[in-house]
Amino acid sequence: MNDVAADAPIRKIIHIDMDAFYASVEQRDDPDLRGRPVAVGGGHRGVVAAASYEARRYGVRSAMPSVTARRLCPNLIFVKPRFDAYRAVSHQIRAIFGDYTPHVEPLSLDEAYLDVTEDLKGIGIATHIAEEIRVRIRAETGLTASAGVSYNKFLAKLASDHNKPDGLCVVTPRQGLAFVAPLPVRRFHGIGPKTAEKMARLGIETGGDLRAWPIEDLRSQFGESSAHYYFNLARAICHRQVRADRPSKSIGAERTFDLDLSDEADLMTELDRISVYAWTRVERSEVYGRTVSLKVKYQDFKTITRAHSLREPVADRQQFLAAGIALLRGLLPVPKGVRLLGLTLSGITDPAQAEPDSADEREPVLPLL
Repeated sequence: MNDVAADAPIRKIIHIDMDAFYASVEQRDDPDLRGRPVAVGGGHRGVVAAASYEARRYGVRSAMPSVTARRLCPNLIFVKPRFDAYRAVSHQIRAIFGDYTPHVEPLSLDEAYLDVTEDLKGIGIATHIAEEIRVRIRAETGLTASAGVSYNKFLAKLASDHNKPDGLCVVTPRQGLAFVAPLPVRRFHGIGPKTAEKMARLGIETGGDLRAWPIEDLRSQFGESSAHYYFNLARAICHRQVRADRPSKSIGAERTFDLDLSDEADLMTELDRISVYAWTRVERSEVYGRTVSLKVKYQDFKTITRAHSLREPVADRQQFLAAGIALLRGLLPVPKGVRLLGLTLSGITDPAQAEPDSADEREPVLPLL
């Protein structure tokens, strides 16, 4: 028997995840790239923003340094990102979602949650809705999408990755526990690499292992709030709602340099440039935030972050940049060359100061490739 709370309403949640989205758009638009290993991004000192499935067979993954990707796949084809093209396709896909429900929570350009408990077309069966959406995406964009269907967000997201690419996976309330039990905990949303490493040291490798731990023992290891969250995940319980028009948790930009930088003036010039891109995204999103974070990646790939929270929301780009400069000066002189800088605004709310859901996903920082 599943441990879903008896008084919890059963929702119908779909998670749609486009297959190798950026790379698939490039292959769609350039026939010469079809069937070949493709990486979006890269460059001399860049990173892979997305990899086609042909490239993934060689071990190429997003966020991987381009030099590593080339070593794994010598015939890898790098293409420059075209974010305007990706956004245009994303808008097409979201328009499709809107035909079925107003309850759509985008996570990024290529994935979203849909609550179809009461769908606009009166179809009534979430699996049928997911199939119809996937058919329409293929017909209208020429791309494929994978879908997960379940009774909560946690399971729907796990399910969408289960039969990729171009797949569908359904997890019913009766199947929740059995589905979660064999999965590695590192795949669970909310369990990051460091937590997964700690769990591994404690003998917790799978959902089944996690479920065997009493709540008291989880509290002693992970604290009250995290313990309760992990306890529920192991039982396929998730109370997070699909939130349409959810504000991003962070907005920013980062840049990988062709040559390592160590001179203070050069670093400050690049930080100013990055702040322009980042603040443009902030203004476009029409949100407020109080925390400015600086990301620095050194030549040996060691990465550190520093953050500063203001009493009031950041007023303009000048204040945003000033906070970033103060954080950077705290790291000077740099002990080794810097290969990447990033500047991010977080602690974000919408203009109505809506309370964010602390368990929700974090928006990725877009690279300036």
